[in-house]
Amino acid sequence: MAIKKSELYSSLWAGCDELRGGMDASQYKDYVLFMLFIKYISDKYADSDDFAPPVIIPEGASFADMIQLKGKSDIGDKINTRIIQPLIEANQRLARSDFPDFNDPNKLGEGKAMVDRLTNLISIFQKPELNFARNRAEHDDILGDAYEYLMRHFAQESGKSKGQFYTPSEVSRIMAQVIGIAPENTKAATTAYDPTCGSGSLLLKVAAEAGKHITLEGQEKDVTTAGLARMNMILHDFPTANIVQGNTLANPKFKDGEVLRTYDYVVANPPFSDKGWSAGITPEEDPFQRFAWGAPPAKQGDYAYLLHIVRSMKSSGKGAVILPHGVLFRGNAEAAIRKQLVRSGYLKGIIGLPANLFYGTGIPACILVLDKENAPARRGIFMIDAARGFIKEGNKNRLREQDIHRIVDTFNKQVNVPRYARIVPFDEIADPKNDYNLNLPRYIDASEPEDRHDLHAHMNGGIPERDIDGDPAAIPPVPGLAAYWQVFPTLRRKLFSPLPPAGEGPGVREGYTHLAVDPTAIKPTILEHAEFAAFRGRITALFEDWRRRNRPVLKGFGVDGLPKALITEIAEDLLDTFRAAPLLDPYDIYQHLMDYWYETLQDDAYEIAADGWVAKPRRVLEEIKTGKKKGQMKEKGWACDLIPKPYIVARYFKAQQAELDALQSDLDFVAAQLTELEEEHGGEDGAFAELDKINKGEVSKRLKALKGDPEYLEEARILKQWTQLDQRQSELKKLIRDADAALDQLAYEKYPELSEDEIKTLVVDDKWLTALETAVQNELERVSQTLTARVRQLAERYETPLPKLADEVETLSARVDEHLKTMGVAW
Repeated sequence: MAIKKSELYSSLWAGCDELRGGMDASQYKDYVLFMLFIKYISDKYADSDDFAPPVIIPEGASFADMIQLKGKSDIGDKINTRIIQPLIEANQRLARSDFPDFNDPNKLGEGKAMVDRLTNLISIFQKPELNFARNRAEHDDILGDAYEYLMRHFAQESGKSKGQFYTPSEVSRIMAQVIGIAPENTKAATTAYDPTCGSGSLLLKVAAEAGKHITLEGQEKDVTTAGLARMNMILHDFPTANIVQGNTLANPKFKDGEVLRTYDYVVANPPFSDKGWSAGITPEEDPFQRFAWGAPPAKQGDYAYLLHIVRSMKSSGKGAVILPHGVLFRGNAEAAIRKQLVRSGYLKGIIGLPANLFYGTGIPACILVLDKENAPARRGIFMIDAARGFIKEGNKNRLREQDIHRIVDTFNKQVNVPRYARIVPFDEIADPKNDYNLNLPRYIDASEPEDRHDLHAHMNGGIPERDIDGDPAAIPPVPGLAAYWQVFPTLRRKLFSPLPPAGEGPGVREGYTHLAVDPTAIKPTILEHAEFAAFRGRITALFEDWRRRNRPVLKGFGVDGLPKALITEIAEDLLDTFRAAPLLDPYDIYQHLMDYWYETLQDDAYEIAADGWVAKPRRVLEEIKTGKKKGQMKEKGWACDLIPKPYIVARYFKAQQAELDALQSDLDFVAAQLTELEEEHGGEDGAFAELDKINKGEVSKRLKALKGDPEYLEEARILKQWTQLDQRQSELKKLIRDADAALDQLAYEKYPELSEDEIKTLVVDDKWLTALETAVQNELERVSQTLTARVRQLAERYETPLPKLADEVETLSARVDEHLKTMGVAW
């Protein structure tokens, strides 16, 4: 069986649960990550036939040997001395400071508490879903994703003060993709460097874009975090990456002789506005000449790290760094450095990010993209304001897949996009009114256009044509609905008609129109119009073209396939296909596929890559939480993850499902009749008034008491009616149970009969492609809803002119006055 990521993540988080109580997330993460590390290297290298494996597992120091320590009174000491210490001695890249102390009573408890906690922690990593040796398809990426999952959640739990070790992977991916690195322009001698590498995620994203043929080096100030980075490199199959500990600004470790080593690619997410950056440094006497453009302010270290990065880049080097927005506009010493940076031509671009993305701070940040190679020919800086593209997740914001793709596409193509991106010439930046201030709002107005009201229309009625068609020449521009009328030109004439003049006489009021259909008919008019039908057909045809090309790709995926390569191929094709779609945002369509990937398709792909096109039902077991059998497992039926039961039923047992649906419909009808009867006769004088509860026993008892009493014939009739309905309800419930059980058995017995082609049809056509087709149809529905809502809003806004409202108020006031006079009230 393949590792299912949801199960992998839940197992890892269970390990965290074992440790939560005695320490905070910034501490217990070290124990969980070490367990992940020792389990992985044991599965991968303990029985390796390699002459020189990247990680040496000494005899007696594997995870299997750790299992033998479970329950022993000195388990913590033995993990330190028999597992960790031999690993360090056998692998010179590892240091004792990389790993936590497993014999620390302050964190793990004393005596039996420590023994139980560590024993349970080891047991969690013994689970089958954490057997990395058995997983062939992209197992290193699975581990990398698991590591990312843990780091993200640790950062969330660590809070503001201790979450800075983690750069959100979405931001790391953007940085890696905008610096121009790719497999075709990298080799083993290509170098990448992160001077403040944290847990190493940025370097690894660069390596992923390079196709893994690259030399990685990084420096990290925090001892523990440097250890995390070294483990992270090994977990991602980069055991030769060189991670060192130390203060990059005061004591840079990567030098060639007495000069800083330079690199092809440099990336960094340094601490924002580091107040202690100058400790141990005299900028004016810096031996590495990093501060030739000026010394940054003593309490603002952002430019200190930027200058170190610039100095660490080769003459053809590329780089990217995350810094707070303040570096774009702060004055004094930073303004002077910023001016030199712009004049050098090294600054290729600026990408403004949403606020509250990072775990160490809530302030907005930006990515500065650097490029020395093309600096002499540069004539401007490409700017993107992507601050509005994100999704809320918990108490943080997160970039979606579509946000990442949009940023990278726009930056790499250097295309101007209104209210989002533009190339800003150096002349405009140097203009005295800007004076090298790079604050993005100076150059990009990313705000939504104001929805302005038309005073003339409010006074005289009518809908302004400018609101309907837009006015790009206005200041500010009025967007209107012009994009819709380009696709539905005659629909506009169906919805709106010319407005007669305000006074007497022929003609129309220029610039104004009115709704030609009843407000309740707006949406039907749109949906039933031939042009909307043609639009729907066009979008459906685009999807069918994509489906036709990618169905063979999906059905051709199999054992040892690469799931991430699969999703990249089909998702990129989907995005390219829908770039031709009017009124739809192709990135929205792309996001639907990526959401489905993370929800369902990803697990399916990993399962197929490991086991092939095999659909086997499995027993569903549930732990008993209370009672004498607490802790035991009970069976809760069966399930098949790749082909859930509804897909089998829908394709092979429609008739049986229809019978079951009919029974359920009958049951719903009877239940409604019962409810109606109980509500109608449930009052103080009703037929059910004498009952403590309305159930079969109470009603039967009451009927016996009323038997033969002519005074209560009506009550008896109602109770008998209730009894008949209740009996029918019980009969239907039994019929449904029996039919459901029979259908369940039919479906279960169908799985072994399925051929591989049938399985592919069920999975690819019925499950995957149908889900995406539904998402595309939802986008079509959104187009009609958006147009309907705006047309209705404009119609309602100007429906009643102000003079008419005033007349109505005057009429109502007079009527109130008359009523008050009638009542003898003086007003």
